[in-house]
Amino acid sequence: MDQPSKARSDLAGRNFLVIGRVGMDLCPTPAGTATADAQNMMVAMGGSSANIAAGLVKMGCRSALVTSVSDDAVGWYCLNQLDNYGVDRTHVKRITGEYRTSLAVYESRVEDHQSVIYRNNAADFQMTIADVEAVDYSQYSALITAGTVFAAEPSRSATFRAFDLARAAGLPIIFDVDYRPYSWPSPEVAADVLSRAGAMSDIIVGNDEEFGFMAGGIDKGRAKARALAETSASVVVYKMGPKGAVTFADGQEIRTGIYPVDALKPTGAGDSFMAGFLASLSEGRPMKDAILRGSACASVVVAKPGCAPAMPDLAALEAFLATHPGATEI
Repeated sequence: MDQPSKARSDLAGRNFLVIGRVGMDLCPTPAGTATADAQNMMVAMGGSSANIAAGLVKMGCRSALVTSVSDDAVGWYCLNQLDNYGVDRTHVKRITGEYRTSLAVYESRVEDHQSVIYRNNAADFQMTIADVEAVDYSQYSALITAGTVFAAEPSRSATFRAFDLARAAGLPIIFDVDYRPYSWPSPEVAADVLSRAGAMSDIIVGNDEEFGFMAGGIDKGRAKARALAETSASVVVYKMGPKGAVTFADGQEIRTGIYPVDALKPTGAGDSFMAGFLASLSEGRPMKDAILRGSACASVVVAKPGCAPAMPDLAALEAFLATHPGATEI
């Protein structure tokens, strides 16, 4: 069996181990309200990894999260939300001291959109090598993480250790580049570490700016994505926002469009894409179909308030696909 086929067939167990942060999201209501003018806020679970984990459960998969939260009311809220979404939190550790669970304040509007992320002394960066060594990787179908986990120690070393343990257990490694400059000490460190993580991954998802950043220039991003698919990864999804995506897999370049909607906000699309894409692959769907279903999930989320709450379940996804005119051609 060739490498691409094996990486995807391993997902058939539909039980995903997700590494990375869970946090609290606050959003001014009603939609369109600027944070500076807010009188009321909607609260929801956030954090890229937690959103992906919740989205996978909604799509009929199982997921478990590995991270740390502060042992306070905000951390407890996140633990309760993971329970509500059906995400296994056996490996979510409570920590004390000055570390705090991340908080995001973002607006449900596209024009002049503001997102403010509080990441000082972030609790999730305190995930340790001991934490990831406590996981039984043989129970899972794949490991998923987003690039933010690599931005600081001890989380960085812990996640690389998890990569080694997952690989030893035969799990595919799935990596969302998710480059956020504010989390990193310098662009140079980020480029080096994210490139190292990419070289260890079987399935890589990122946008044109992220691959360009890893390659040393936006004009070099597509070539970087193609090179990863030719050398180490079995699937590389190169996202281009409204222009769709190019996926490199099995020696092919698969071009897919997007499902246009009236967007309420720009946040949450990437997490929802990842959940829908991986859930569809785990069902054994063809690559192009899986990418399009992931794109549909992204469109559903940007058209509704919230991130995790807006992610579709299978019924909502099928309803969207049945009523939408279809994806754009690129």
